[in-house]
Amino acid sequence: MRMSTWIRQHVAALRALLVLTAITGIVYPLAVFAVAQLPGLHDKAEGSLITIEGKTVGSSLIGQSFTDKDGNALVQYFQSRPSAAGEGYDPTSTAASNLGPESIVDTLDADPANVKLSLLSTVCSRSKEVGGREGVDGSRPFCTKDGVGAVLSVIGPRDADGEVSHPVQVVSVNEACPTTPFLSTYKGVAVECAKPGEDYSVGRTVPIFGYAATDTPVPTDAITASGSGLDPHISPHYAAIQVARIAAARNISADQVREVVEANTDGRTLGFLGEPRVNVVELNLALDSRYPFRG
Repeated sequence: MRMSTWIRQHVAALRALLVLTAITGIVYPLAVFAVAQLPGLHDKAEGSLITIEGKTVGSSLIGQSFTDKDGNALVQYFQSRPSAAGEGYDPTSTAASNLGPESIVDTLDADPANVKLSLLSTVCSRSKEVGGREGVDGSRPFCTKDGVGAVLSVIGPRDADGEVSHPVQVVSVNEACPTTPFLSTYKGVAVECAKPGEDYSVGRTVPIFGYAATDTPVPTDAITASGSGLDPHISPHYAAIQVARIAAARNISADQVREVVEANTDGRTLGFLGEPRVNVVELNLALDSRYPFRG
């Protein structure tokens, strides 16, 4: 009697396994594949590939880096937002940096290959680079003029609130010696540069706001990667500060460039979701088609 019940239960389980396998492993995939072949959906299902003269040059869903072999921005192209996916926009290695707002102290080392920048210094260096390339002010709060995080380690006895009222040593932790620190003194104590490999975590970490305006010309998407690392879009603001460079490189007017930008700008999804965005891949291809680079 018990054996019969045991057999019936296992036979029922086997039937359920076979039925669900057929539905989820055969019927459902075939149904999705069939729907993907419908007009208007086929191209999206195939990856929204962009082809020119029969050659696949990219996807409207995946960004690209428009740089030379050394990683320098090509002057004739709009630049995408940074990517943390592999070597950049690698669909097989989609990822973010996983660095958060508390990542403000760099790991310094005598060997430059072993230096690890914090999120703050990464943002500062990118902002300085973008500002220099586009001819705008790339300075930001909590950044030094040299493009690293303006962060001090204030060492000394602490009060009940953890504050160091009378520091005995102050170190600019993101500026390796023999660099001259961005700040000469802090609370009457001379600020020192950081010795690579030295641990200054015993001190109180103090980020310094500085004098840069919060309304910086360099937008956030120009200096931070997307969650996937594959985003092909930038903000209209970031596109706008690149117009002058593109126009000069292609020997056309800024208005001609803006016209192409406008044609490749998408509004909010359904009119209220997200923000307006510019597809950099499609934009650069449109520029090449209408105003080829003669450099």
